[in-house]
Amino acid sequence: MVGTDSGRKDLHEKVGDKMTPDSSKSTTDKISDSVTGTADKVGRDVMPDSSKSNTQSAQDKISRTADSHKPDSDKSLLDKAKDATGLGK
Repeated sequence: MVGTDSGRKDLHEKVGDKMTPDSSKSTTDKISDSVTGTADKVGRDVMPDSSKSNTQSAQDKISRTADSHKPDSDKSLLDKAKDATGLGK
């Protein structure tokens, strides 16, 4: 993975996941996409941009901007996970 931090999806993988229609993915592929996508967003929110590669930091900023235009966007993924597990405020 060039330009991404360890354990994170690179831009090529993200685009490939989005370009492949769900109808042509196996159940295993759909679950894998969901799990790795969630893990990538957690990595995006947990690690500060200052400790990421320039490429990873830029990708994360774009991802956060896209997510900010979705409903319930005022909460980070970590806050949503806390709420879902009952650990939120």
